Amino acid sequence: MSAERVTAQDSRIQSALTELEGLIKEAYPNATFAVGEGEDPEGVYLTATVDTDDLTAVLEIVEERLVDLQVDQGLPLYVVLVRPLEWVLRELRQPNPRVRPRIDIESPKTSTRV
Repeated sequence: MSAERVTAQDSRIQSALTELEGLIKEAYPNATFAVGEGEDPEGVYLTATVDTDDLTAVLEIVEERLVDLQVDQGLPLYVVLVRPLEWVLRELRQPNPRVRPRIDIESPKTSTRV
């Protein structure tokens, strides 16, 4: 038995994409979107470009509905969140000193037996 391949042109996917885009746009009006098909896993991918440093907050907006679409409706639909290229380039240009954990190197303590 082979599974039916669902594409980005499927009416159920189109409806789900519109819904997910709307949820994100409600909180992030400047968000932009791209839709593509992927293979790992196979399905339709909605890439949302959102100008925020907290992409987890964006995911929280759609995660419950996305699970409903995937599990209850069986739609192979995934959301990928990215920041705008300008945002990433700005981050890369700024020096970001990393704090390294301190590692004290001491000789092993010897235990004494009584």
